[in-house]
Amino acid sequence: MKDIILKAENISKQYRLGQVGTGTLSHDLNRWWHQVRGKENPYLKIGDTNDRSTKGESDYVWALQDINFEVERGEVLGIIGKNGAGKSTLLKILSKVTAPTTGSIKSRGRIASLLEVGTGFNGEMTGRENIFLNGAILGMTKKEIASKIDEIIEFSGCERYIDTPVKRYSSGMTVRLAFAVAAFLEPEILVIDEVLAVGDAEFQKKAIGKMQDISRTGGRTVLFVSHNMAAVKQLCSKTIVLEYGAVVFEGNTNEGIEYYLQSNQYDGYIGHYVNEVVVESGFVSLALVDKNDAIRTEFGFDEPIAIKIKVKVSEEHLKSYLSFRVLDRNERIIFTSEIKLASEIDKAGLHQFEAKLPKQFLVPSKLKLTFGMHIPNVELIDYREECLSFEILETGTDFHIYGSADYGCVLIDCNWNLIK
Repeated sequence: MKDIILKAENISKQYRLGQVGTGTLSHDLNRWWHQVRGKENPYLKIGDTNDRSTKGESDYVWALQDINFEVERGEVLGIIGKNGAGKSTLLKILSKVTAPTTGSIKSRGRIASLLEVGTGFNGEMTGRENIFLNGAILGMTKKEIASKIDEIIEFSGCERYIDTPVKRYSSGMTVRLAFAVAAFLEPEILVIDEVLAVGDAEFQKKAIGKMQDISRTGGRTVLFVSHNMAAVKQLCSKTIVLEYGAVVFEGNTNEGIEYYLQSNQYDGYIGHYVNEVVVESGFVSLALVDKNDAIRTEFGFDEPIAIKIKVKVSEEHLKSYLSFRVLDRNERIIFTSEIKLASEIDKAGLHQFEAKLPKQFLVPSKLKLTFGMHIPNVELIDYREECLSFEILETGTDFHIYGSADYGCVLIDCNWNLIK
């Protein structure tokens, strides 16, 4: 039998756009009039999908629509999606910070939430006083809190400032203390939004380790929202992907991350280039594709990447070279690769090549591609500067725990061997 500790049934959340209070009295009266006659709220039948990039036709938007899922005791559920997908709204409903428009949440046990830096903290009170305040909010007795306070202070790393008002803490110190309180006061369900990104590398590593401990050994449930795919992969046993307020994927974390990366192609990246007016020789099309031959602009660190290159070659250019360069965000050339056409083809016409970039090679970063077709020191036949661009996201190593440290451009397997 499944031990379900949290269940969301048909959760939807509707918001009205515009200034607060404008025109709402008439809407409230209309809702009331429908209610006393035993009819459905008329505004549940209207409203646009929550797509910020479009103007829309209604003053109402659905931040969430018909969300259903179950979480078992001891499970770590990852919730991922683009900005505006509804992740934080869902966590606020699960934490009972706000109420759903329709649907219900059923939970068993205390829920501790870490939704924003300093949520639930009183800036005028000291760190120690806030520990007791937050513990009381979670339903803990003073004796229970006192028995854990030394562990909380030690884990937070804020011992020197623990009797100083929280308003004088940095955002990093605040989130350290807030996480320590939420984790050590042993709630049955721990809800965490992107706040861990505020902490430094050392604290992120400690926090992820602590979440693993409380779920694996403590049997407690964690709901974790993050844009850090490596942290999600390391921590979560199950993942749901939200898109425009709806669940579009629920299941295995690795498959969920792959689904998210395939669908999460941001504006500004270019994964496909086409030139239909090549006369004699030149690039006809260029594309970045994944293992399924789908055009992509975002790839996980542990995913292979292929570059599809279609060229038109005239008889006089059979001795030319095809090459491409990978450049980082600072326009530095990371590496160059090329082939001699004469070693591959022996006749003019259309030809297609595929160049494969190995997985776990390019470190997480934003990158561009420049292509050239030339006869060395004789003729530049075609040149396409920075015509493709893409991003490598962290999905499978410890890069994320070291913050903004510079790893260079590539990670090389140097075939290390123990000699003695």
